[in-house]
Amino acid sequence: MNLSVNGSRHVVDVTPRRLLSDVLREDLGLTGTHVGCEHGVCGACTILIDGRPARACITFAIQMERHEVTTIEAVAHDDVYSPLQQAMHEEHGLQCGFCTPGIIMTFEAYLRDNPDPSEADIRDVLSGNLCRCTGYQGIVAAVFKAAADLRRRS
Repeated sequence: MNLSVNGSRHVVDVTPRRLLSDVLREDLGLTGTHVGCEHGVCGACTILIDGRPARACITFAIQMERHEVTTIEAVAHDDVYSPLQQAMHEEHGLQCGFCTPGIIMTFEAYLRDNPDPSEADIRDVLSGNLCRCTGYQGIVAAVFKAAADLRRRS
């Protein structure tokens, strides 16, 4: 099948039940998409499909024909962090980092559509991503900071 990931076309041989997370990690070497629960609950495997967040661990790769997949590897440009990545660093929104790619992918899409979120909005969206280390406060602060930065840039 033809698979478009991060703006590049790839020809991959997949069986009908092969998961997108496995193809990304094993065939394409894009290991930033983490696999946690393997049931679509923890959010660690969140990627974007046509710009919308989706769980790579419960998506069949074969379904991605004619869709654009974006992974965490495409978020930084020319070795410069996105505003959200920079804010996560500055606000200590990560510790072990396992959940971080999924959270970043979730909020990259969310902030594009919702540039001025409330704390309740952020916490509601964040409820789809489990973090065992941070207590979430740094993540919420990072999203607020990134949102303000994005508003200033637009």
